[in-house]
Amino acid sequence: MFTLPINKTVTGRSRTTAPPAIFGILVLPYGVSSGFVSVTLPFILVRHGFSVGSAAAVTAIGLSANIWRFLWAPLIDLTLSLHKWYLIGLTLCSASILSFCFIPVTRSFEGLLTAMVLISQVAACFVVGPVGGFMGKTVDEDKKGRAGGWYQAGNLGGMGMGGGAGVWLASHYSFGTAGAVLAVSMLFCALALFYVPLIPTKKGETMAAGFRRMLIDLKTLFRSPIALFTTIIVMAPIGIGAGAYLWSSVGSDWKVTADTVAFVTGGLSGLVSAAGCVFGGWIADKSGRWWAFFGSGTLIAVVALFMRVAGFTPFTYITGVLTYAFMFGFATAAFSAIVLLAMGQGLASTKYALLSSLSNIPVVYMTAFDGWLYDKYGIRTMLLGEALLGLVFILLFLIVLSRVPPDRPQPVLSE
Repeated sequence: MFTLPINKTVTGRSRTTAPPAIFGILVLPYGVSSGFVSVTLPFILVRHGFSVGSAAAVTAIGLSANIWRFLWAPLIDLTLSLHKWYLIGLTLCSASILSFCFIPVTRSFEGLLTAMVLISQVAACFVVGPVGGFMGKTVDEDKKGRAGGWYQAGNLGGMGMGGGAGVWLASHYSFGTAGAVLAVSMLFCALALFYVPLIPTKKGETMAAGFRRMLIDLKTLFRSPIALFTTIIVMAPIGIGAGAYLWSSVGSDWKVTADTVAFVTGGLSGLVSAAGCVFGGWIADKSGRWWAFFGSGTLIAVVALFMRVAGFTPFTYITGVLTYAFMFGFATAAFSAIVLLAMGQGLASTKYALLSSLSNIPVVYMTAFDGWLYDKYGIRTMLLGEALLGLVFILLFLIVLSRVPPDRPQPVLSE
C-alpha cells in the first residue's frame, strides 16, 4: 500500500535534498481546497441569497481548522512516514471537496455546508503537515527562503485554481461540476513525491516516548528569543491579505461581471500571487527575512488604501486585486521564511504545523472582521480598517524587533 518510486532521481541515484520548486506542486491540493471554500463557495452562497457577512462567516469557520492543525501534527511525525501521510491526506482532501456535489446550496442547509467546509479544511491539513516536514528536513539552509516561496506559490496558485476555475465552472456548468473537477485534478500532485527524499521514521519508539521527545524539542525551541517573537508575530494582522477571501463577494462594488470576477480572483490572481511568492522567497534569502516580511505587509496596506481612494471602476478592481495578489504572495513567502528560520529541523512537521496553525488565527479574525465592516459600513471602511490595522502592528513590531536578535539560526534539535 502507498508504494511510489520515491527517493530516486530519473537516473536511479538516491536523493538527499529536494528541489525548492517541488513544494509548489506538493502543496497545490491544500491551496485548491482553500480556494474552493474561500472563493467559489462564497460566490455561490451570495448568489443564492446569503449576505456577504454570512458567507464570510462560513469561510472563517472552515479556515479555523488551520488553527488546530498542531493537535494532530504529532501523529505525522511519530507514526507513519511523511510520504504515506501525504497520500492519506491527499485522498481525504479530494473526497471532502467531492462531497460538496451532494449538498443543496440553500439557507436551510447552511449548518451542513458549514460543517463540511470545516471537515474539508481539516482534511487539507493532513496534506500541508507532511509538506512542512519535507521542507524542514530536505532543504538546504540557504535555500529555505526559496522553498518557502515556492511552497506559498503553490498554496496561492492552488487557491487561484480552486477559486477561479471553481467560479468559472460553477457559473457555466454547476457547483457540483466545479467540486468534481477540482477533486479529481488534485490527485495528480502525488507524482511530485518522486522528487522528495524518503525520510525514515524512528523504529521501536513508543508513542509515549515520541511525545516526550516532542515536548522536549518544543521547550528548547521556545527558549529562543527569535522563536518567541516569531510565535507572537504570526498571530498579528500583518500581511494577512484577508481581502483576497472577499474579492469574489464584493466585485459588484466595482461594477464587474461574474466572468471578470472569476478570471481576476481565480486563475490570473493565482498566477500573480505565485510570482509574488517566488519573488518574495528570493528577496527573503538575499535581503533579509524580516525586511521582506514587514515590507510586504506595508505594501499590502498601501494597495488597500489605493483601492479605497481610486474610482470604483472595473479597471480599479482588476489592477487593485492583482497588485494585492502579488503583494500577498510576497508576504506569505516572507512568512514561511521566518517560520523556517525559527523552527529548526527536529520534529519539523509538528513545529511547522504549530507556527502555521497560529498564523491562521489572524486569517480567521481578519476575514470575519472585513466581512463585518463591509456589512456594517461598506467597502471604503473595510479597506481603510484593514490597512490601518496592519500598519499599526507593523510599527509596533518593528520597535520590538529592534530589541530582539533578528536572524540567529536555530540549532538542529533531536530527531
